[in-house]
Amino acid sequence: MKGTVLYGPGDIRFEDRDDPGIQEPTDAILRLAATCVCGSDLWPYRGLQPIDGPTPMGHEYCGVVEEVGSAVKSIKPRQFVVGSFATSDNTCPHCQYGYQSSCIHREFMLRAQAPYLRVPRADGTLVPTPGGTPSRDLVPSLLAASDVLGTGWFAADAANVKPGATVVVVGDGAVGLLGVLSAKQMRAGRIIAMSRHEARQKLAREFGASDIVTERGEEGAARISELTKGIGADSVLECVGTQESMMQAIQSTRPGGYVSYVGVPHGVELDGQKLFFSHVHLHGGPAPVRRFLPMLIDLILNGTINPGKVFDLTLPLDQVAEGYRAMDERRAIKTLLQV
Repeated sequence: MKGTVLYGPGDIRFEDRDDPGIQEPTDAILRLAATCVCGSDLWPYRGLQPIDGPTPMGHEYCGVVEEVGSAVKSIKPRQFVVGSFATSDNTCPHCQYGYQSSCIHREFMLRAQAPYLRVPRADGTLVPTPGGTPSRDLVPSLLAASDVLGTGWFAADAANVKPGATVVVVGDGAVGLLGVLSAKQMRAGRIIAMSRHEARQKLAREFGASDIVTERGEEGAARISELTKGIGADSVLECVGTQESMMQAIQSTRPGGYVSYVGVPHGVELDGQKLFFSHVHLHGGPAPVRRFLPMLIDLILNGTINPGKVFDLTLPLDQVAEGYRAMDERRAIKTLLQV
């Protein structure tokens, strides 16, 4: 088969790769229905995260089970499944506490920007869709559940979003936009999205944002203070991973409020004294998507949510390099790749 490989900054190639096969008895092989480019893929693409030689890319996926290893019990061939970007056995203590992305047997997925994919620990990582294979129009939303929806939901959960709460979302990429959707599902009273891009502002409002803030830094914090009558937000979702976005989040939170951080951090350093006197709760990390997958799949299948709207560019898989360029240049929020 052919698959996506990053050779260096800006150098994405779609080239011949070995077909995946069963390596461990707990593996499954999927024929993907679709895959996509993630905002976190842009860090190494831009040269801001080092890679050790040519690196297969892609960690978001859904599709049909082609083959399973001899030890796989609950996942069957011909099932349509959605999986997380982090594998898990779903039985270890960390998994039982709901942090499958810290499973003691965790592996981070790669190689998903391809037609076929090997998934380790299939029983604990994959979730079948009830009722058989879903209709084609649901595939984008189910694909979103594999990462960006699950991460946006974790952002809202980790920020302790409660009914009636005032929520700020820092970041208007796919995760931030689906953080807005998630906060709305958790019945937040007011959702303030920080965005400077008209198309993203429009989708944020469609997902449930009541206010848009375009300012950044001290001006952004002042605007949040103004909108909250000098108090600050109850819950702030940091969905970028930079020093600026983290400080924006902390400065926008009321004393006793909650900040979640789900963007992969790059260059983030916290001033202990400032954090001490801010009185905010911090919680984040790699989203335990597997915890939320059954519920998110149900919300998608019953029509309650349509997270697939974050895909505003669809390309054939062999045009993956253009998908990266479009996201890097902010011509697209998120690129769906048709297999």
